[in-house]
Amino acid sequence: MHTDTPTPSENTAGAQAKTLVEDFLRTIMVPDPEGARAFISPALRIRFTGGREMRDPSECARFNAGRYAWVKKRFEQTDVVAGASNDEAIVYNIGTLYGAWPDGTAFEGNRYVDRYVVRAGLIVQMDVWNDSAEWLLQRAGLAV
Repeated sequence: MHTDTPTPSENTAGAQAKTLVEDFLRTIMVPDPEGARAFISPALRIRFTGGREMRDPSECARFNAGRYAWVKKRFEQTDVVAGASNDEAIVYNIGTLYGAWPDGTAFEGNRYVDRYVVRAGLIVQMDVWNDSAEWLLQRAGLAV
């Protein structure tokens, strides 16, 4: 069914939320946790794979530095849906990770899904899922 009402990804708020999240991701991949703070609410809540709770982009950078020699995201798509209020949007960024493990071994094709809640032009919630834990188990010979 087609309507003349724009979807969240087509309206201005949706387009702004998409741009905000993609710019945040590009900044945090540098990594530039200080610069990434420009995109987030002081009340930001981050949940990484395994349910790891974080509050600041510097914690993400610190976690990634322990897991990878370096890591980047290759965006495949970014989808926006309406949030609970007029000033809220939910943004999903999907793609693959590429980089190197701590021993320098390169990897690519590691799937990820990130979910962001953007409210009043700032990221208030960030949830991160990826295949890294499974890949690390496989590298250790522990995959089932």
